[in-house]
Amino acid sequence: MGQVADLTIIGGGPAGTAAAVYAARKQLKTILITESFGGQSIVSPDIKNWIGTPSISGADLAKSFEQHVREYEGEWLTVQKVKVTDVSGDSPLTVSLDDGSRIETKTLLVATGSTRRQLTVPGAAEFEHKGLTYCASCDGPLFAGKDLVVIGGGNAGFETAAQLLAYAKSVTLLHRSPTYDKADAITVKKVLSNEQMTGITSANITKVHGSVMVEGITYEKDGVEHDLAVEGVFVEIGLIPSTGFVKNVVNLDTVGRITVDHQTQQSSHTNIWAAGDCSDGLFHQNNIAAGDAVKALEHIYISLHAR
Repeated sequence: MGQVADLTIIGGGPAGTAAAVYAARKQLKTILITESFGGQSIVSPDIKNWIGTPSISGADLAKSFEQHVREYEGEWLTVQKVKVTDVSGDSPLTVSLDDGSRIETKTLLVATGSTRRQLTVPGAAEFEHKGLTYCASCDGPLFAGKDLVVIGGGNAGFETAAQLLAYAKSVTLLHRSPTYDKADAITVKKVLSNEQMTGITSANITKVHGSVMVEGITYEKDGVEHDLAVEGVFVEIGLIPSTGFVKNVVNLDTVGRITVDHQTQQSSHTNIWAAGDCSDGLFHQNNIAAGDAVKALEHIYISLHAR
């Protein structure tokens, strides 16, 4: 297998690329493994909250991630565009790849993010980025003064509704369960008390419709179908963390995210850290992912040099 790497980073989104740049600058022998660059935001047509850049498409952000990483590729940083299939928790750690090769590494940073659970009703795929979105922080301000709907009644759904109420004409939250038992009770009460807010429980979405852009949705409640005219649909029905390859090595929470010490981003395994949407942080944004990865990298550096 050759030389043991100081650090292997898995993931090419904001967390993985930020960590790779910092690791190379600190002269750690680092391998970045990613199938592609960009993360979840690669599909966003216009990102307005990436600090220092007032407006950028997800595709261009992905290009900038890769360009920044490639600037440091060489003596200290190697990039491999392959898929990780498994991680062994022995010392040194062993990362198995889908091309049959393996990497031995002293430390590992998992920055593989997650995928948003997709709305699968008719019209949902057709109108994605045409009024239907999975990121209120990215796209919400584009819908100022409009009637909007949020699908999902957990904390993420209510937090999204709270964001949208700052500039929307109205917000309706549709939840398939009869109660909001998956959301914080105080948050639920505060959001529903807004006069521009309506909450509907036991509502099952059956269709998203429109012409060029979203014009409304159809939902079923108590056996009766209802049409709701809206210009924006915000979907918050959960995330699926990309952590299957480490499920037997580190502790995961009930939804599959890697549990970490939030001061250091260190997992339950002494030599494994996690950052971004694959970890159990309270908030998930590009800027937060990058910051958490830098935090992890600083602690990895200390850990390596304290041995």
